[in-house]
Amino acid sequence: MDFEHSERARKLGEQVQRFIQERVLPNEKTYYEQLTHHPDYREWRVPPIMEELKAEAKALGLWNLFLPESEYGAGLDNRDYALLAELMGRSFIAPEVFNCSAPDTGNAEVLVRYGSPAQKDKWLAPLLAGTIRSGFSMTEPAVASSDATNMQATATIEGDEVVLNGQKWWTTGLGHPHCKFVIFMGLTDPNAERHSRHSMVLVPLDTPGVKILRMLTAFGHLDEPHGHGEVLFDNVRLPIDHFIAGPGRGFEIAQGRLGPGRIHHCMRCIGAAERALERMCARAVDRVAFGKPLANLGGNRDVIANCRMAIDQARLLTLKAAWALDTHGVFGALTDVSAIKVIAPNMLQMVVDAAIQIFGGEGVADRELVTTMGIARALRIADGPDEVHRGMVARLELAKYQPS
Repeated sequence: MDFEHSERARKLGEQVQRFIQERVLPNEKTYYEQLTHHPDYREWRVPPIMEELKAEAKALGLWNLFLPESEYGAGLDNRDYALLAELMGRSFIAPEVFNCSAPDTGNAEVLVRYGSPAQKDKWLAPLLAGTIRSGFSMTEPAVASSDATNMQATATIEGDEVVLNGQKWWTTGLGHPHCKFVIFMGLTDPNAERHSRHSMVLVPLDTPGVKILRMLTAFGHLDEPHGHGEVLFDNVRLPIDHFIAGPGRGFEIAQGRLGPGRIHHCMRCIGAAERALERMCARAVDRVAFGKPLANLGGNRDVIANCRMAIDQARLLTLKAAWALDTHGVFGALTDVSAIKVIAPNMLQMVVDAAIQIFGGEGVADRELVTTMGIARALRIADGPDEVHRGMVARLELAKYQPS
């Protein structure tokens, strides 16, 4: 295994780090001050500072860094992108600044690899230009959505149309003012082989029958201006060319989309954890209680050491998973991707919890720490819960001992 980053990635990393340090972090407060806090997502607006920072990053060429296809993105492999994604993970707003935020990254990858030329022209081009946003409608309230083959919403063929029916939720980004389409996963042929029953369909949000029911709260927050929507597809009719790669390809596309997407989340977890640890250490050195710095009280040195070791362990496994994806593809990296999908969010949750504890009462009121804790906890469910990924690791491990 080779974890060495390329010279180009190191140079991009220096630029990204400088831009985050000089432009993104100093403007986080401005971003939150400019947010439109309103219970109705239709009143949400994009903070002007976000568009300003995006324009600056784009002008510097720090744009679409996640795409390994050089004709669309930076041409970096997963191992190199890990360096940049970790840096972006240090700020909640940084991924969007560089046009590298979910779910747009996953949707762009789907369109690059599976989209038709017409689909790329209409949806991929503006997505990569950063002029529109998108959503991914897969999870359903009525079924256990950790199993992609479980989806009950339908995408049936009627003549030269595909007709969508069903209810989806946790469609992240649905409330964004610039969200123009979602990718919908639905059941097309219940009699086909289990992994060939479902399809993915491009759905413009202004299509008749698409009804946004509400934005869900995550730990009491609406996550404006992006939101996580519950949406009803009520007899939505679209031309048959809105299928992505054709009927029955949904599970295949989902596996290809979610593999890199999962590891991107893990990369950002490392950066978020590093920022939390930095704040924890600064607090432990500066804050005095009972006549001593907090670093010298109780077991705080052990806590800090454990956090340092946990972050470094997670980073190494993340790099191993990135290397496996680059070397063996999605299906050759199943164990590594599932393993890091369990370890990285749990590590982040542990580190942030320790930081909150060091900050005491201030910690539970600290927006950055509290928000990071919520993200870490949610990531233990998003893109497959811990139990599913542990099950995958165990299944692949036990397969080594089965009679051939």
